[in-house]
This record gives sequence, C-alpha cells and structure tokens, in this order.
Amino acid sequence: MTDWGQLYRDNVEALIALAGDLDGDQLATHVPATPAWTVRDVYAHLAGGPADALSGRMDGAPGPEWTSRHVGERARLPIEVLVSEIRLQQDAVCESVADQPSPALVWDVAVHHTDVHECLGHGRPPESLWRPVLDAAAPRLLHHAGVTVRCEGVLLGNGVVGEVAAGDEAAGDAVEVSAYELYRAIFSRRSRRQMQAWSSPAVADEALDGLCIFGPREDDQPLAV
Repeated sequence: MTDWGQLYRDNVEALIALAGDLDGDQLATHVPATPAWTVRDVYAHLAGGPADALSGRMDGAPGPEWTSRHVGERARLPIEVLVSEIRLQQDAVCESVADQPSPALVWDVAVHHTDVHECLGHGRPPESLWRPVLDAAAPRLLHHAGVTVRCEGVLLGNGVVGEVAAGDEAAGDAVEVSAYELYRAIFSRRSRRQMQAWSSPAVADEALDGLCIFGPREDDQPLAV
C-alpha cells in the first residue's frame, strides 16, 4: 500500500527546493495546465487548498470559486511565506490522508508539481513522485472510459491487467502510451489532439474524454522530455 503521507512530503520538499531557485519572471510565468494561474499562484493554491481542507472550509470545493478564493487571499504574499505555510501544515496533511485510498491533497500536489516542471521546461519530476498516483487512479478511469492501453509492456483497462503475452488478443486493440503521458492525460493535462497522437488504433474522442478526470481540453500542453 502506498504511503500517501510520505509521497506528500516528498513532493512538498521538491517544491520547496524548486521555489528557492525561482526568480521573479519564473514566478510570474503562466502555467499552461492552469492558464488562469502563474507559478506563484500554484504555490498559493498548494498552501490554500490544504489549509481549507484542514479547517473544513470547503464550500464550493473543488470548483473554481473555492480555488479562486484561497489563491486570491494569498495574492500579495511573497513566495517565502507561501512555502512556509505549505511546510508548516504538512504534518497535519499527512495524518489526514493516512487511511485514504485516493487522497485528493496528495494527488493535487503531485499533479501541480508536474505542471510547474513542464511549464518551466524542467522535464519530468522523478517517477517516484507521480507513479503511485497513476497506479492508483488509472485502472478505474480506464475501465470507466472503456479504453485499454499498453503501457510499457503491461495491458491496463477495460477489465485487463497484466503483462502482454504473445498472441494476446486484447493487445491488438490497445493504445500504446507511456506511463508519464497516461498520468498527465488522466488529470486532463493533455489535449484531445495530443492523446489521439499516442498511437493507432484511433480512439473516439468520447472514450478519451471519459479518461480525463477534469474533462477534455483542446489546448496542447508542453511535453516534458
């Protein structure tokens, strides 16, 4: 079982280390995955979201009114203050997610950490910081979407899980995709066009849309290398 508290801590520490190297222009860079936000706003959300969850201030969550409120409340705070807030509440967050099978706060920090990496051209975060989230989220979403993928030698989705075997009929209908790209897609961080480009056979937009937690998007996203 994944230690969600440790995964949260690991992402927080990586984000804190990254923040120390960011200049004003980088902090003001708009993040394509969340185009209403700058990099600094993402840090404000990663401080404000957990603060709201811990205090029970969840009216409108997880919608835009909720996120806009706690980001707006931190609009004038320097990055050092945001980082301090994130750090100070991590123990309480870790305790709160210990027994959750799909802890939103942990998934949120991992996804937004990756958003910042892609936005700033830093490539992919270490796999250990996002792969447990993919492994927990992908089977249910693939089944819901009715899509089978071949992900680095393993078939996933639509009732199929396991290593690809010679002559496996399900493999012929599977879409080839890397683990990282599948992770980004299921959190609505890839456009329909980018997902259709994974490989043949082509998958209907409706099926791909069902794979995306936050619905489909039309704007292409930066690809990490």
